[in-house]
Amino acid sequence: MILKRNLSESYKENRVEKEEKKPLIILTGPTAVGKTAASIGLAKAVGGEIISADSMQVYKEMDIGSAKITPEEMEGVPHHLVDVLEPEEEFNVVRFQELAKEAMKGIYERGHIPIVVGGTGFYIQALLYDIDFTENETDHTYRKELEQLAEEKGEEYLHKLLQEADSESAGQIHCHNVKRVIRALEFYHQTGTKISEHNEKEREKEAAYRSAYFVLTDERKRLYERIDRRVEKMMEQGLTEEVEALRKRGLKRENVSMQGLGYKELFGYFEGEYPLEEAVRIIQRDTRHFAKRQLTWFRRERDVIWIDKSVVGRDEDKLITFMLDQLRKKEIIR
Repeated sequence: MILKRNLSESYKENRVEKEEKKPLIILTGPTAVGKTAASIGLAKAVGGEIISADSMQVYKEMDIGSAKITPEEMEGVPHHLVDVLEPEEEFNVVRFQELAKEAMKGIYERGHIPIVVGGTGFYIQALLYDIDFTENETDHTYRKELEQLAEEKGEEYLHKLLQEADSESAGQIHCHNVKRVIRALEFYHQTGTKISEHNEKEREKEAAYRSAYFVLTDERKRLYERIDRRVEKMMEQGLTEEVEALRKRGLKRENVSMQGLGYKELFGYFEGEYPLEEAVRIIQRDTRHFAKRQLTWFRRERDVIWIDKSVVGRDEDKLITFMLDQLRKKEIIR
């Protein structure tokens, strides 16, 4: 077993040499690949604290569908941005960036290294490259027009408008993610620039941190089997009851929190669109498609360190040893 190291000393030594950029570790990958277990081992090995980059685990009362880490699974490792918002609240990349930076400030003050863990690639990109979201936020008239269009003509119509304006973004944003579709159309309307081109330029920026960007992956067949099993386990644990309780609380299908995989599909079941067995099949299918989109996103990112479990090994110690070696090469630890 890898011994726990207090790397606050290592961090302090590096801080003297490279004051201009603080260290940051990222551990991401497709859903169900095993990020949680690997992140705990890594955090223990480097004396790190974990910041969740998951758009659903941030919400309270959404434990099963978000595959939220339990207090027992945390094994004493401090976690941030987990269970901090009510399901009625909105959460987006701007809010994530604000909360993550606030958490990082405290982590650095304690002499620890922040480890960003989660599968929301856009959130990670926004933090790593310190993307500025303050532009173009004054006039919301066009946004209201688009929201009305979505209500009157449906999600597919809005997505078709995006396809015409910015086909690349349309390929990356699911038609059900109305808020992101609207944001992309709004950006194009306000700036005359495609948001996909804007994001590409932002991606070319130099990272704001001395970072290591790990992407955990596995053979597709094995990953998809894990996804299917995970969904079955969620149903056994009571995902249907969890969604029903949220509906009784007053949550609607349109709420940001209810856009998560497992939640929106079960709303369809409760609203009589299809039987429960079909809802489960749709969740499994859509989760597999989501994993594929995640991998496509990460392949486009720069300076990524891929950790293929079929090559490095599935044993946790091997994964951690590999990451520690890479962290030493990048002089993030010693």
